[in-house]
Amino acid sequence: MKVSVVIPALNEEGIVGKTVRTVPIKKLNDIGLETEIVVVDNASTDNTSKEASEAGARVVLETNRGYGNAYLRGFKEATGDIMVMGDADGTYPFDEMVEFIQPILKGDAEFVMGSRLKGDIRPGAMPALHKYIGNPFLTWVLNILFQTGISDAHCGMRAMTREAWNKMNLKTTGMEFASEMVIEASRQKLRIAEIPITYYPREGESKLSSFSDGWRHLRFMMLYRPGPFLLIPGVIALIFGAALTLLVWFQGISRMHSLILGGIMLLTGYQLLLSWLYFGAFGAAYGYSSSSGIKKKLMSYHSLEKELLLGVIFLLGGIILGLYVISNWSTGGFGALYQVQTTVVAMILSLLGIQTIFSGMFLSLLLLNKGD
Repeated sequence: MKVSVVIPALNEEGIVGKTVRTVPIKKLNDIGLETEIVVVDNASTDNTSKEASEAGARVVLETNRGYGNAYLRGFKEATGDIMVMGDADGTYPFDEMVEFIQPILKGDAEFVMGSRLKGDIRPGAMPALHKYIGNPFLTWVLNILFQTGISDAHCGMRAMTREAWNKMNLKTTGMEFASEMVIEASRQKLRIAEIPITYYPREGESKLSSFSDGWRHLRFMMLYRPGPFLLIPGVIALIFGAALTLLVWFQGISRMHSLILGGIMLLTGYQLLLSWLYFGAFGAAYGYSSSSGIKKKLMSYHSLEKELLLGVIFLLGGIILGLYVISNWSTGGFGALYQVQTTVVAMILSLLGIQTIFSGMFLSLLLLNKGD
């Protein structure tokens, strides 16, 4: 049996060689495992490749930068039955690898996650923002949506069987790759184990961007499960907004603030619902998720035709109401405008129509390749 250690590296001169040398080749050999170390140079501008090669790694070059790009190339090049991944910056304990892959060797797991939060985080290794807010929050969201039951969703030290890797069929090229791997492991019902690890301070400048990377992980989870983020709040806002708008308008009482609030809630809720469809269409078109049930029906060709028709009806309704107001206003000599509430409703209908028409066009473009 063979173990491949895949390490992406971008300008890690001065540490990548040390990291490669921490891989316990002798210990792995002692338990009957052949070992290869694959360092993926992600278009470094320093001597990363030379240093990694001198340390005993097989170096492959990936010119398309990105966390996911580097790993996709590395796993493609790897030849092992078991594949272990981790960063080149000295933060992950490759020297603990024998213990780390035990769940796979014993047949208890197909996919192993490291847990920094359950292990030993050395002083200065992880910013407080990541340790107490960012990682716990993103892990909590991921567990709620995908029932993974893990404690540290973004730990970069992981191991998997080749069969597990093939089942996951990962695609993303950036930092989302880390989330996609955990999500697909859950979706493919892989047996997952979690091992506490030691996490060390990195050497050199960090390439992470707390808020942008965090948002990319959250956005990717939304792509798989847009309902809790968009559908549920959208329905709530739409119902309350429509109810408030209609109540004020039909009562005929001058409550402009309530009418404007209702209109804003209605339009916001409607836009959230459309965004739910956008996420679903994008996920279906690019293979990240499958459309089913009401979402599939709404994204079908004939439903999109009906959406365009609905948009035209909304827009015509707004225009007719607007012309009615203008007609009455002109009859009064263009003096004071007393039908302000009707004007607001006309604007709301027109905006709903425009939103609906252009969303139908956009969804049609997204689904062109699927033939839906």
